[in-house]
Amino acid sequence: MRGNDKYEKTPRQAWGLNEMKKDVVVIGLGNVLMSDEGIGCAIAGVLSARRQEYPNVEFIDAGSGGMKLLHIISGRKKAIIVDCALMGTEPGTIKRFVPEDVQSVKKLSHYSLHEVDVLKIIEMSGKLGQSPDEVVIFGIEPQRIEPGRKLGETLSQRLPEYAATIEKELRD
Repeated sequence: MRGNDKYEKTPRQAWGLNEMKKDVVVIGLGNVLMSDEGIGCAIAGVLSARRQEYPNVEFIDAGSGGMKLLHIISGRKKAIIVDCALMGTEPGTIKRFVPEDVQSVKKLSHYSLHEVDVLKIIEMSGKLGQSPDEVVIFGIEPQRIEPGRKLGETLSQRLPEYAATIEKELRD
């Protein structure tokens, strides 16, 4: 009898990632069950549909992230992370950051391996010598974070704009 295929795969295969890493990765983060919290995943989905235009870019909907982010970003030339961010700006505002520009205020409960601080993962990848040459973070101010599978109207209407912003980053 054959064993469970899930356990016969490498971690990258089990997570649905290509074995051959591409130089650039765009990672959409978020909880798609909490309205605007899922904006990063929505953008990753939009861009993934255009992946043929970017042969050296991998687009990943990483959900709520977790420790798998460490494996996703390791050894890349560039990692672009897109996530919902409470920045105190107008709902729908998108801002570009590099890790040195931001300080995390995330409070962790430490009850789940899926709960991580993205900045700590980036720091850890550097300490392991696996950090991308360049890391860019795009934060998008939510309109609402509450149970629901749909993005709020503000973010939903601006989805093409957000995708265009990430595509501009890929071209630069």
